[in-house]
Amino acid sequence: MAFIKFMASIYGRILRIVIGLALIGWGMSANETLLYVFGIFFIVVGAFDVCVFAPLFKMPFNGKDIRAIK
Repeated sequence: MAFIKFMASIYGRILRIVIGLALIGWGMSANETLLYVFGIFFIVVGAFDVCVFAPLFKMPFNGKDIRAIK
């Protein structure tokens, strides 16, 4: 899956971290706790190089293992 491979790439990881920071900023301005939680979630999965959607497509959970698939 191209989407999963992109999300496991360095650009996908950066995108997830940026989305997480944006959600935290949006949560601060709107005073919404749920947005904080989603923001932290996106930052954590981007920083620890995991892809939570990959197991749904029968691919490994770890980003390094996904990138090793040819």
